[in-house]
Amino acid sequence: MHFPGQDELKTHLPDLQSPVLRLLMALIGLISFTTATTIMIAVDRFFPAWTLLGQMGVLTLAFLLESQFFRQKIRLKNRLGNMAYRYAFRAYILPSASVIFAVILHTAYLPGDRVVTGYAATVIPVIVVYLLLTGFIILARAIFTFGADNLALLYVYFPEEGRLVDSSIYALIRHPAYSAVLRIGVAIGLWRGTWFSMAFALFMPVGMNIWLKLVEEPELIERFGEGYVAYRRKVPAFIPRMRDWGKFWRFLVCGK
Repeated sequence: MHFPGQDELKTHLPDLQSPVLRLLMALIGLISFTTATTIMIAVDRFFPAWTLLGQMGVLTLAFLLESQFFRQKIRLKNRLGNMAYRYAFRAYILPSASVIFAVILHTAYLPGDRVVTGYAATVIPVIVVYLLLTGFIILARAIFTFGADNLALLYVYFPEEGRLVDSSIYALIRHPAYSAVLRIGVAIGLWRGTWFSMAFALFMPVGMNIWLKLVEEPELIERFGEGYVAYRRKVPAFIPRMRDWGKFWRFLVCGK
Protein backbone atom coordinates (compact mmCIF):
# COMPACT_ATOMS: atom_id res chain seq x y z
CA MET A 1 0.00 0.00 0.00
CA HIS A 2 1.36 3.41 -0.99
CA PHE A 3 0.80 6.32 1.41
CA PRO A 4 1.03 10.01 0.50
CA GLY A 5 4.47 11.39 1.28
CA GLN A 6 6.04 7.95 1.29
CA ASP A 7 8.44 8.72 -1.55
CA GLU A 8 9.50 12.00 0.06
CA LEU A 9 10.18 10.22 3.34
CA LYS A 10 12.22 7.48 1.64
CA THR A 11 14.39 10.12 0.00
CA HIS A 12 15.57 11.42 3.35
CA LEU A 13 15.26 8.14 5.26
CA PRO A 14 16.99 5.61 2.97
CA ASP A 15 16.76 2.98 5.71
CA LEU A 16 13.22 2.33 4.47
CA GLN A 17 14.61 1.09 1.14
CA SER A 18 16.87 -1.58 2.64
CA PRO A 19 15.49 -4.77 4.24
CA VAL A 20 18.49 -4.95 6.58
CA LEU A 21 18.12 -1.34 7.71
CA ARG A 22 14.35 -1.73 8.07
CA LEU A 23 15.05 -4.68 10.36
CA LEU A 24 17.49 -2.55 12.35
CA MET A 25 14.86 0.15 12.77
CA ALA A 26 12.34 -2.47 13.86
CA LEU A 27 14.83 -3.73 16.46
CA ILE A 28 15.36 -0.21 17.79
CA GLY A 29 11.61 0.18 18.18
CA LEU A 30 11.20 -3.27 19.75
CA ILE A 31 14.05 -2.78 22.22
CA SER A 32 12.70 0.63 23.23
CA PHE A 33 9.18 -0.75 23.66
CA THR A 34 10.37 -3.79 25.62
CA THR A 35 12.65 -1.77 27.90
CA ALA A 36 9.89 0.71 28.77
CA THR A 37 7.38 -2.09 29.37
CA THR A 38 9.82 -4.00 31.57
CA ILE A 39 10.49 -0.93 33.72
CA MET A 40 6.79 -0.20 34.18
CA ILE A 41 5.94 -3.81 35.03
CA ALA A 42 8.84 -3.91 37.52
CA VAL A 43 7.48 -0.79 39.24
CA ASP A 44 4.00 -2.36 39.27
CA ARG A 45 5.39 -5.52 40.85
CA PHE A 46 7.86 -4.19 43.40
CA PHE A 47 6.60 -0.63 44.09
CA PRO A 48 2.83 -0.79 43.49
CA ALA A 49 2.14 2.49 45.26
CA TRP A 50 4.37 4.22 42.71
CA THR A 51 2.95 2.61 39.60
CA LEU A 52 1.28 5.79 38.30
CA LEU A 53 4.37 7.89 38.92
CA GLY A 54 6.44 5.19 37.25
CA GLN A 55 4.31 5.34 34.14
CA MET A 56 4.35 9.13 34.08
CA GLY A 57 8.11 9.07 34.60
CA VAL A 58 8.66 6.78 31.63
CA LEU A 59 6.39 8.98 29.50
CA THR A 60 8.29 12.09 30.59
CA LEU A 61 11.59 10.48 29.60
CA ALA A 62 10.11 9.63 26.20
CA PHE A 63 9.09 13.25 25.63
CA LEU A 64 12.49 14.50 26.80
CA LEU A 65 14.11 12.18 24.26
CA GLU A 66 11.76 13.30 21.50
CA SER A 67 12.43 16.94 22.34
CA GLN A 68 16.05 16.40 21.30
CA PHE A 69 14.81 15.90 17.74
CA PHE A 70 13.92 19.60 17.79
CA ARG A 71 16.60 20.97 20.10
CA GLN A 72 19.53 19.29 18.34
CA LYS A 73 18.37 20.26 14.85
CA ILE A 74 20.87 23.04 14.16
CA ARG A 75 23.81 21.15 15.65
CA LEU A 76 22.99 17.99 13.70
CA LYS A 77 22.44 19.85 10.42
CA ASN A 78 25.78 21.63 10.83
CA ARG A 79 27.53 18.35 11.55
CA LEU A 80 25.68 15.90 9.29
CA GLY A 81 24.09 18.03 6.58
CA ASN A 82 21.31 16.22 4.70
CA MET A 83 21.84 13.10 6.83
CA ALA A 84 20.81 14.94 10.01
CA TYR A 85 17.16 13.93 9.74
CA ARG A 86 18.06 10.27 9.24
CA TYR A 87 20.16 10.26 12.40
CA ALA A 88 17.61 12.26 14.42
CA PHE A 89 14.74 9.99 13.39
CA ARG A 90 16.57 6.83 14.44
CA ALA A 91 18.04 8.34 17.61
CA TYR A 92 15.05 10.30 18.89
CA ILE A 93 11.74 9.82 17.08
CA LEU A 94 11.75 6.05 16.66
CA PRO A 95 12.65 5.08 20.24
CA SER A 96 10.52 7.80 21.87
CA ALA A 97 7.46 6.89 19.79
CA SER A 98 7.93 3.24 20.73
CA VAL A 99 8.10 4.13 24.42
CA ILE A 100 4.99 6.33 24.19
CA PHE A 101 3.13 3.44 22.56
CA ALA A 102 4.28 1.14 25.39
CA VAL A 103 3.05 3.63 28.00
CA ILE A 104 -0.39 3.95 26.40
CA LEU A 105 -0.69 0.19 26.09
CA HIS A 106 0.41 -0.26 29.71
CA THR A 107 -2.65 1.75 30.76
CA ALA A 108 -4.78 -1.24 29.74
CA TYR A 109 -3.22 -3.40 32.46
CA LEU A 110 -2.34 -0.92 35.19
CA PRO A 111 -2.79 -2.67 38.54
CA GLY A 112 -5.70 -1.95 40.82
CA ASP A 113 -9.38 -2.71 41.21
CA ARG A 114 -12.00 -1.12 39.03
CA VAL A 115 -13.67 1.74 40.86
CA VAL A 116 -16.33 2.64 38.30
CA THR A 117 -19.74 1.54 39.57
CA GLY A 118 -23.40 2.48 39.36
CA TYR A 119 -24.56 4.97 36.73
CA ALA A 120 -20.99 5.76 35.67
CA ALA A 121 -20.47 2.10 34.76
CA THR A 122 -23.19 2.44 32.09
CA VAL A 123 -22.05 5.83 30.78
CA ILE A 124 -18.31 5.27 30.55
CA PRO A 125 -18.53 2.41 27.98
CA VAL A 126 -20.41 4.77 25.68
CA ILE A 127 -17.69 7.40 26.09
CA VAL A 128 -15.00 4.76 25.49
CA VAL A 129 -16.63 3.58 22.27
CA TYR A 130 -17.00 7.17 21.05
CA LEU A 131 -13.36 8.00 21.82
CA LEU A 132 -12.02 4.82 20.22
CA LEU A 133 -14.19 5.21 17.13
CA THR A 134 -13.25 8.83 16.52
CA GLY A 135 -9.63 8.23 17.54
CA PHE A 136 -9.00 5.42 15.08
CA ILE A 137 -10.85 7.21 12.28
CA ILE A 138 -8.84 10.40 12.84
CA LEU A 139 -5.65 8.31 12.90
CA ALA A 140 -6.53 6.63 9.60
CA ARG A 141 -7.51 9.98 8.07
CA ALA A 142 -4.25 11.49 9.30
CA ILE A 143 -2.18 8.79 7.61
CA PHE A 144 -3.94 9.14 4.26
CA THR A 145 -4.53 12.91 4.40
CA PHE A 146 -1.31 14.26 5.88
CA GLY A 147 1.04 11.57 4.64
CA ALA A 148 3.99 9.67 6.04
CA ASP A 149 6.34 12.61 5.55
CA ASN A 150 4.34 15.05 7.68
CA LEU A 151 3.61 12.50 10.40
CA ALA A 152 7.31 11.63 10.59
CA LEU A 153 8.15 15.34 11.08
CA LEU A 154 10.32 15.38 7.97
CA TYR A 155 9.83 19.08 7.33
CA VAL A 156 11.20 20.13 10.68
CA TYR A 157 14.58 19.42 9.08
CA PHE A 158 13.59 20.24 5.48
CA PRO A 159 11.13 23.15 5.73
CA GLU A 160 11.96 24.30 2.21
CA GLU A 161 10.54 21.04 0.85
CA GLY A 162 7.31 21.28 2.87
CA ARG A 163 4.26 19.79 1.20
CA LEU A 164 1.01 21.72 1.50
CA VAL A 165 -1.86 19.72 2.99
CA ASP A 166 -5.24 21.18 2.10
CA SER A 167 -7.67 19.73 4.63
CA SER A 168 -10.68 21.16 6.42
CA ILE A 169 -9.63 19.49 9.66
CA TYR A 170 -7.00 22.20 10.24
CA ALA A 171 -9.80 24.73 10.57
CA LEU A 172 -11.28 22.62 13.38
CA ILE A 173 -8.28 21.32 15.37
CA ARG A 174 -4.59 22.13 15.13
CA HIS A 175 -3.16 18.66 15.81
CA PRO A 176 -5.34 15.85 14.40
CA ALA A 177 -2.80 13.05 14.89
CA TYR A 178 -2.23 14.00 18.53
CA SER A 179 -5.99 14.25 18.99
CA ALA A 180 -6.29 10.66 17.76
CA VAL A 181 -3.61 9.38 20.14
CA LEU A 182 -5.17 11.23 23.08
CA ARG A 183 -8.63 9.85 22.34
CA ILE A 184 -7.32 6.29 22.19
CA GLY A 185 -5.21 6.71 25.33
CA VAL A 186 -8.03 8.30 27.35
CA ALA A 187 -10.44 5.59 26.15
CA ILE A 188 -8.08 2.85 27.36
CA GLY A 189 -7.72 4.57 30.74
CA LEU A 190 -11.48 4.88 31.20
CA TRP A 191 -12.04 1.31 30.03
CA ARG A 192 -9.54 -0.03 32.58
CA GLY A 193 -11.45 1.91 35.22
CA THR A 194 -8.92 2.00 38.06
CA TRP A 195 -7.87 5.11 39.96
CA PHE A 196 -4.44 4.90 38.35
CA SER A 197 -5.70 4.44 34.80
CA MET A 198 -8.27 7.24 35.04
CA ALA A 199 -5.74 9.60 36.62
CA PHE A 200 -3.37 8.88 33.76
CA ALA A 201 -6.19 9.45 31.25
CA LEU A 202 -6.68 12.91 32.76
CA PHE A 203 -2.95 13.56 32.75
CA MET A 204 -2.51 12.82 29.03
CA PRO A 205 -4.17 15.98 27.63
CA VAL A 206 -2.33 18.11 30.19
CA GLY A 207 1.00 16.51 29.32
CA MET A 208 0.37 16.88 25.59
CA ASN A 209 -0.47 20.58 25.98
CA ILE A 210 2.76 21.10 27.93
CA TRP A 211 4.67 19.34 25.13
CA LEU A 212 3.11 21.55 22.47
CA LYS A 213 3.65 24.78 24.39
CA LEU A 214 7.29 24.06 25.26
CA VAL A 215 8.60 22.15 22.25
CA GLU A 216 6.58 21.64 19.10
CA GLU A 217 4.62 24.85 18.69
CA PRO A 218 7.64 27.13 19.24
CA GLU A 219 9.20 25.31 16.27
CA LEU A 220 6.02 25.92 14.25
CA ILE A 221 6.07 29.60 15.20
CA GLU A 222 9.69 29.74 14.07
CA ARG A 223 8.71 28.27 10.70
CA PHE A 224 5.44 30.11 10.07
CA GLY A 225 5.80 33.29 12.14
CA GLU A 226 2.98 35.36 13.60
CA GLY A 227 0.50 33.69 11.28
CA TYR A 228 0.73 30.56 13.38
CA VAL A 229 0.33 32.55 16.60
CA ALA A 230 -2.94 33.98 15.27
CA TYR A 231 -4.01 30.54 14.07
CA ARG A 232 -3.30 29.05 17.51
CA ARG A 233 -5.57 31.63 19.12
CA LYS A 234 -8.46 30.79 16.79
CA VAL A 235 -8.33 26.99 16.55
CA PRO A 236 -8.31 24.53 19.51
CA ALA A 237 -5.57 21.92 19.71
CA PHE A 238 -7.46 18.62 20.04
CA ILE A 239 -11.22 19.01 20.42
CA PRO A 240 -13.36 20.99 17.95
CA ARG A 241 -15.72 23.63 19.23
CA MET A 242 -19.32 22.55 19.59
CA ARG A 243 -20.39 24.72 16.65
CA ASP A 244 -17.93 22.79 14.45
CA TRP A 245 -19.04 19.26 15.35
CA GLY A 246 -20.96 18.90 12.09
CA LYS A 247 -17.86 19.78 10.05
CA PHE A 248 -15.80 17.49 12.26
CA TRP A 249 -18.03 14.48 11.58
CA ARG A 250 -18.09 15.34 7.88
CA PHE A 251 -14.32 15.07 7.92
CA LEU A 252 -14.47 11.73 9.73
CA VAL A 253 -16.97 10.31 7.24
CA CYS A 254 -15.82 11.93 4.01
CA GLY A 255 -12.25 12.96 4.72
CA LYS A 256 -13.01 16.53 3.63
